[in-house]
Amino acid sequence: MMRKWLPLVVFAVALFATKSTCGSVVALPAKQVVVIPIQEEIGKPTLFILRRGLKEAIEHKADLVVLDLKTPGGQIDVTLEMIEALEKYPGPTIAYVNDEAMSAGAFISAVTQEIWFSPKGVIGAAAPVTSTGQDVDSTMKQKLVSYLKARMRSISEGKGYRGQVVSAMIDSESELKILGQVIKNKGELLSLTATEAMKSYGEPGTHLLGAGIANDLASLLNQKLGTTNYVVTRLEVTWSEHLAVILNRIAPVLLGLGLLGLFIEFKLGGFGVFGVVGAGLLALVFLGGFVSGLSGHEPALFFGLGLLLFLMEVLFFHSAGFLGILGLMSMLGALLWSMTDLWPNEPITVAWSADAFIHPIVTLSWGIILAFVLALFLLRYLPKGWLWDRLILGETISGSAQTAGGVPQSNHQSLDRLIGHVGIATTALRPAGYIEIQGTRYEAVVDMGSVGLGSSVVVTGLRDFSLVVKPV
Repeated sequence: MMRKWLPLVVFAVALFATKSTCGSVVALPAKQVVVIPIQEEIGKPTLFILRRGLKEAIEHKADLVVLDLKTPGGQIDVTLEMIEALEKYPGPTIAYVNDEAMSAGAFISAVTQEIWFSPKGVIGAAAPVTSTGQDVDSTMKQKLVSYLKARMRSISEGKGYRGQVVSAMIDSESELKILGQVIKNKGELLSLTATEAMKSYGEPGTHLLGAGIANDLASLLNQKLGTTNYVVTRLEVTWSEHLAVILNRIAPVLLGLGLLGLFIEFKLGGFGVFGVVGAGLLALVFLGGFVSGLSGHEPALFFGLGLLLFLMEVLFFHSAGFLGILGLMSMLGALLWSMTDLWPNEPITVAWSADAFIHPIVTLSWGIILAFVLALFLLRYLPKGWLWDRLILGETISGSAQTAGGVPQSNHQSLDRLIGHVGIATTALRPAGYIEIQGTRYEAVVDMGSVGLGSSVVVTGLRDFSLVVKPV
């Protein structure tokens, strides 16, 4: 009986295995699509979200990046930075002219691999103008037009008529003629509708500019990738991009004040309000770099490591400044990294040869100079005022320093009579700083290690009119 049903059982198992195998073959992983909006007037926030979106697309190995264009144009310097960012992106890109891509929008579209249109899409009129919309000076205009035309031709090599078409959008004095047919006369700038951009010329026919027409983004992706075989991630310009514009402009000030706050905490030998404010200001620099698309999370991790070493120095180890200096160097390196336009998988030598470090180095240098000047000001002027006394002494001294024998000393007596007296450190000694004995403040130095703020010390000798002390 068992022999009779055995062939059927074997057949059923084989059929089930075949279906399972076929099912696993058909279930292909969905393609990853990143949609980046290029809308309204082009400015710094648009550059930030484009750069950040392209880097995220590289890190997540996206299959396609689509620029959703609905812009009247914008700043030419920002546009050129956006073009450079698109040229660095190694994957496929599509520009979707969602109603309009005028002026700077046309330049950005020209960099992508394909240009698609909505049925009402319009592209063109890309003559350079000032940021206020006024005409550029004639001499400067000639230089800009010549440069932009050459740049567009270089970008458009191997893309059909694109170089000629975009050049005609830039230069009103040139004529656009394809296969004997005049598309644009001299004295006007070229603009194209979706239908005009899709018109074919030559045999076999080549579209003038467009790669296709789609009613919306979903229709475009369905035509390119299939109806269900993709997952879309869409970025949006938010208040954070506008905030990053301000943060990047005042980055040297934030750096200077932040470093000054850490310097004050280092001198005080603890970690309080100045350290918190200083670290917070430096965190704003990281926020500006991250939102701008300059850096990822890695610089923040290195900064956190440096801050940890700094805290270990001022709170626990007092290693004569070694850990503090190492932590400070780590933090400065992380700050420089956070402001540098580095791309995923890009060798550091490429970024260095492209001068990507020049602006961050200048910004960091100004921040260090500002912190140094402010620190000198504090050390020079505030010790004579009430503020310095409150910062340094505050409530760290609960009473007069105690003496280990002898009589109270006056400022007119020689320092050698202070040997053997006990005082309290009013600053951290690493190895030099200040102590207080019987209400009088003296310079002091410790021979080995360091002494924390508020610690009791005993005077053991003299050195160049300063006291040599050691912890009690």
